[in-house]
Amino acid sequence: MTSTRDAAPFGRTLCAMITPFTEEGALDLDGARRLAAHLVARGCDGLVLSGTTGESPTTTDEEKARLVTAVREAVGDRAALVAGVGTSDTRHTVELALAAAEAGADGVLVVTPYYSRPPQEAVAAHFLEVADASELPVMLYDIPGRTGTRIAPDTVIRLARHPRIVAVKDCSYDFLGTQKVLARTELAYYAGCDEHLLALYAVGAAGCVSTIANAVPDRVAAVLDAFDAGDTGRATALQLALTTLTEAVMEAGLPGTVTAKALLNRLGLPAGPVRAPLLPAGRETADELLALYEALTAGRPPAWAGTGAGGG
Repeated sequence: MTSTRDAAPFGRTLCAMITPFTEEGALDLDGARRLAAHLVARGCDGLVLSGTTGESPTTTDEEKARLVTAVREAVGDRAALVAGVGTSDTRHTVELALAAAEAGADGVLVVTPYYSRPPQEAVAAHFLEVADASELPVMLYDIPGRTGTRIAPDTVIRLARHPRIVAVKDCSYDFLGTQKVLARTELAYYAGCDEHLLALYAVGAAGCVSTIANAVPDRVAAVLDAFDAGDTGRATALQLALTTLTEAVMEAGLPGTVTAKALLNRLGLPAGPVRAPLLPAGRETADELLALYEALTAGRPPAWAGTGAGGG
């Protein structure tokens, strides 16, 4: 392995930041600056821009670059910025990676090419071409539920030999495969699913790229703080306390972008509408999200606590 690697190359508590839009649907750079500064002040030491939650499929190349520049202005060197550059076209992905470097990103998030369903040899070639073309370190993004193609553990192990491929955002739902890679490489793994935050951290992950951190960055950071302090009981309690909000944001039948923006709008934080083809959450969903947020931040137990379920 090379000296370019670090235990947590992009920080520990990363937020998969939404991309704020104005009510007319334009990129809201002032809102992005304010939201980024808020997230960093409340515990995030890294931000992922133009990822899934950041609506990357519906933002232009120019908007992606302007977003990185604006957020860098807002947070300075207080947080690492990882720019989502993945597309289904290798040449386009390389172009976006080069633009992200010029705009001030610290790293790039590169998703598996989607729709074309390339075999593993082609998947590896795609990532290697991007890593060769840019000087920025690369975070692989394994999310087969959206792309239709897995980055197989053996492929990840092979890619780990490249000096600029340093991290993985793991949304594979393959905990055994993840442990296999952790045991055989020095890659920094980041839990991309909020329900796996503590479990993955406990077996050696570097941290998380969290969607719910848009609303509760301090609560997400607190789970990792407690574990680092050796208080695994408190870490577990904090993780479990996030469950109902995580479920509402990520498993309510709506994309996390939609629910995260609905909650942020209710909290008076920069968010704005989603872009088509996504549709906004209804009032009932937004009300429920706000109620869960208020219960969590007030320190009340989650709605499912004390019901006797799972007892023994």
